[in-house]
Amino acid sequence: MAELFAFLAEHGIPYERVDHPPVFTIEEVERLVPPLVGAATKNLFLRDKKGTRQALVVVASNKPVDLRALAASTGFERPSFGSADRLKRCLGIEPGSVSLLALVNDAAQRVEVFIDRDIWTADAFHCHPLVNTATLSVTREGLERFFAATGHTFRLVDVPPATGGALA
Repeated sequence: MAELFAFLAEHGIPYERVDHPPVFTIEEVERLVPPLVGAATKNLFLRDKKGTRQALVVVASNKPVDLRALAASTGFERPSFGSADRLKRCLGIEPGSVSLLALVNDAAQRVEVFIDRDIWTADAFHCHPLVNTATLSVTREGLERFFAATGHTFRLVDVPPATGGALA
């Protein structure tokens, strides 16, 4: 985690930080994380049917996502959740800590990034700093600087709201 904070400082990416007990669900976040400026997010680490592509999909924390319908927005054939092992190999983190900031560990740029167009209008976003015992508020401009510094690009997509199927 110290390396992430050094990376943010080196690239002039400001943030606001709050520490809290470990959180694993949106319900726990709502109950245990002190208020922060910005949009609370839900981060889905997904893989395609063949397991050859990985994605990080970011939506508002309160938006139910239909994984089957997400295929049309991302081009992923039959997306499903990536395993804990795949998450560790690709982003260097444990389940419960998934966030855009984990891309700092993806030097090979194996993870594609998709952000729901609806949430990208926010001025700032909540992100775990590689652990689920703290949350940072990072501005949209700060995230754009972060993506440039890590060499990642992102696509804004229209994530369809859940109407049935495999929900996240």
